[in-house]
Amino acid sequence: MRTRFPENSVNAVAMAFTVVVLILGTAVSNAQPTLGTENGEWRYLGGNIGHTRYSPLDQINRRNFADLEVAWIWRSDNFGPNVDYFSRSTPIYVDGVLYTVATPRRQVIAMDPATGEIIWTFREPDTIRHQRSPRQAYGKGVAYAEVNGRGVIYITTPGFFLWALDAKTGRPLEGWGKQFPVGGFPETGVIDLIPQLVGDWGPWQDYVVAGGTYDADYGIPRELGMVTASAPPIVVNGVVIVLVGHQPSYGQTRIENVPGDIMGFDAATGEFLWKFHAIPRPGEVGHETWENAAWRFSGDISTWAPASADPQLGLVYLVTNASTVQSYAGHRPGDNLFGGSLLALDVATGERRWHFQIHRSDQWNYDLPTPPMLMDLNVGGQTIPAVIQNTKQGLIFAFNRATGEPIWPIEDRPVIQTEVPGNYTAAMQPFPTWPEPVDRIILDGITEEFVIDYTPELKEQAMTILNGYRIGGLYVPALPNTYQGEYVNNVGCLGGGNIIPHPPVADPTTGMMYNSHRRNCFAPGFMQPTNGVDRDNPNYPEPGEGGATPNSTPTTGVTVAAWLPGGGGGLPTIDGLSVYKRMNNQLTAYQMNSGEKVWSLPVGETPAAIRNHPLLAGVDVPNSGGEGWSIQMVMGDILVQTRALSEGMAQMEPDAPLTLNARDKMTGEVLASVPLPAPGQYGMMTYLHRGQQFIVVQVGSSRTDYPGALVAYRLP
Repeated sequence: MRTRFPENSVNAVAMAFTVVVLILGTAVSNAQPTLGTENGEWRYLGGNIGHTRYSPLDQINRRNFADLEVAWIWRSDNFGPNVDYFSRSTPIYVDGVLYTVATPRRQVIAMDPATGEIIWTFREPDTIRHQRSPRQAYGKGVAYAEVNGRGVIYITTPGFFLWALDAKTGRPLEGWGKQFPVGGFPETGVIDLIPQLVGDWGPWQDYVVAGGTYDADYGIPRELGMVTASAPPIVVNGVVIVLVGHQPSYGQTRIENVPGDIMGFDAATGEFLWKFHAIPRPGEVGHETWENAAWRFSGDISTWAPASADPQLGLVYLVTNASTVQSYAGHRPGDNLFGGSLLALDVATGERRWHFQIHRSDQWNYDLPTPPMLMDLNVGGQTIPAVIQNTKQGLIFAFNRATGEPIWPIEDRPVIQTEVPGNYTAAMQPFPTWPEPVDRIILDGITEEFVIDYTPELKEQAMTILNGYRIGGLYVPALPNTYQGEYVNNVGCLGGGNIIPHPPVADPTTGMMYNSHRRNCFAPGFMQPTNGVDRDNPNYPEPGEGGATPNSTPTTGVTVAAWLPGGGGGLPTIDGLSVYKRMNNQLTAYQMNSGEKVWSLPVGETPAAIRNHPLLAGVDVPNSGGEGWSIQMVMGDILVQTRALSEGMAQMEPDAPLTLNARDKMTGEVLASVPLPAPGQYGMMTYLHRGQQFIVVQVGSSRTDYPGALVAYRLP
């Protein structure tokens, strides 16, 4: 177990460490954010350990991009159902082999980089735990490390196991971990993560004292909680750091669950090294932010997004989700540290070096879904080792990654408070003063600047509608279903969107960062009391439904939240036109050395339903971009980019061009394109194999012949 120091001791250590960083200057972390893409490799989900999705390879460039041809296509539907979910795993390339995962089994695949042929596969033996997992198909990939000169693949599975596999053979590593007492598991190469997670947790200890026993096949008893894994582990300085997932908080009814404590294991032996409490215990920093003794029963604080790290600083950077019942916080009043936070932990000990809580007491599904991005910036002539965190809201936070000091000021702003009886909302939330958000609408909401004004009549109708609403930007709470105030409802706006499937990317050599986003304004549904009834009960109808609607992934616990979303929201339209100016699919570039927004361009074309709307006949409507998201990576002298279309979006744009594009990094201009066989999904990567550069794009759509596939390109 890690040693815990008093807060003043932690501060003293941090201050001394900061002095060392300042004395050593930029040599402390020079080039560390690009670690993982040397020699044509792509060793991490995000390419390098700083998750910029950047590679210096330039064999494929702006001059020859149009000559690319398909080298091979690898299909995941050979491995089982739910193949569309495969596309969340960007492959890694190391020591001449590609590695990825596929299907809800999270099967590990090793393949030939030149042909896409399978070298070996590994699938975890079946357990009831796997069948109960709320996040079976959301695996984002694997981790790699060299241990005593041997390549090892590490993976966490839906059943919450950590595996170490020989990278050449796929066999579980001998002499590593502990034997698991369920039939079909090998004698070595695996760790059951649950005992270490719950061993020092009060509700588990009470369960054992009361006579409860651990069923290794079933996992955590339902009345206590449920746990899984989504993001792969990360290996830093010989330590495997394991991330934790849960059922999404927005789908929960019960207020109890297991905390997502972060754990470290020895990469060579599997020995347990340390654990960081995601919900602070008595005497730990942040404990006072959990009122009503919620620290004891409340759980989650998942680490959905992959981690990044700076090995020379000895720090791993992680971002967290909210606690239980993300739509209501009356059972867990307070700011709820370390929910919604960027954490910098000491790799060797698990100690918190610094943190910043990006949003307090989350009730809006504002979890941080993209990895912290590491770059060295030159700000005002000073080199700063930076960590940049993009958010769903559309905000951009930037810190000195050694000290946690904000690069540009961050200020607290008052936000609209809840009116739901018994609920809690934080009075103030942090807003960066610079860089500006990807979309300024999130600051004050639908002001006159953003009202649809393509014709005077449309603007008048939109203003009339909006006059009945209370307008806000971020952190707009839902009203109770008993509300009888002066407003029809509250209205809030998001500028970023769910950036899990379209993460920001950056070029550490230039300081440029590229962020895909879209605008969404809404009137949240009204909250309704649960009256103590668990909505997982098959006899209990979902809000707004008349009949029984069993939940296929039941929540956990014994106490039901007091209030849950009850429907009845929605922002009126004008014959299907939004009352605000749309921004459907936008790609924005920042120069992070200065924080300046350099360019912002629509991706795709305004959907035909808007272009051809009768109320816009003869009106030159600005391009709002098409459906879906932009996904990209930076490579040599180009930004490689395509569009991701979900099934519903693909039906709205059946003729959307499916192309892989080379864009100018400084202007966003499309320089060349080649066809894709299916819409892009989640990400892409590049590598150099036997002297030839490849680009691999994740694609998938049921409207094509490729519901889930990897497409590899190379020059003739």
